[in-house]
Amino acid sequence: MTAVALTIAGSDSSGGAGIQADLKTFAALGVYGASAITALTAQNTQGVSAIHDVPPAFVAAQIDAVFADLDVAAVKIGMLSQATIVETVAQALDRHRAKNIVLDPVMVASSGDRLLAAEAVDAVRRLLVPRARVVTPNLPEAALLLDTQPAHDETEMQAQARALLGRFRANAVLIKGGHGAGAESVDLLVEQGSMTRLATPRIATKNTHGTGCTLSSAVAAGLAKGLDLAAAVRAAKAYVTAAIARADALGVGHGHGPLHHFHAYWREP
Repeated sequence: MTAVALTIAGSDSSGGAGIQADLKTFAALGVYGASAITALTAQNTQGVSAIHDVPPAFVAAQIDAVFADLDVAAVKIGMLSQATIVETVAQALDRHRAKNIVLDPVMVASSGDRLLAAEAVDAVRRLLVPRARVVTPNLPEAALLLDTQPAHDETEMQAQARALLGRFRANAVLIKGGHGAGAESVDLLVEQGSMTRLATPRIATKNTHGTGCTLSSAVAAGLAKGLDLAAAVRAAKAYVTAAIARADALGVGHGHGPLHHFHAYWREP
């Protein structure tokens, strides 16, 4: 039977991040993707110009419809802009006994635009972090969750990941170093009693729009196919690295362009 993953996230009108990136990632990795849209954004590779939140009751209706018919093996959670939507999603996850939840705490777009209301941050900490199999913050997102400054090195990254484990009862944290500096892009998968370091050469490109969405969706795809967490994270890191490496071949937009989700399948000019 085909593995099914559900993404609960916002829509990106330019197609590079959010629901669109999630579904592309699922498809590229051989997983059937379903979606529940939490917000509509008017955005492109240069920024976000408007956000229209979906009413919480309709978010719940989408999730209920998917679970009523599809055998959902993993859930990726992305942009949830309001506390009421966070609460609605948490209730739906419990109602359907959702498994393999990957939480990408989307707070700020690559362009710097704020995507999460300040009052919703606490709701994410309380209601979603403990329910997730893994939380996947980048450096600014981890700092916002902890009300501190972004980590500057791997020691600080590990300390912040362990703070999320202890303070907010996270089960596992994949803290992403893409916003850092240095020759390597280092992510750390931190669980109780263990840490896995994932490092790849840092790729010189401005076309990284949707990287976080893509990585978390790739992790969810791996979990949906039955991989354990460490294997799913390794496979996701390899997929995203290759998609970034081929991003310049797309030539989409005038700002921070999207990754090449289908780099393994498209024939380039």
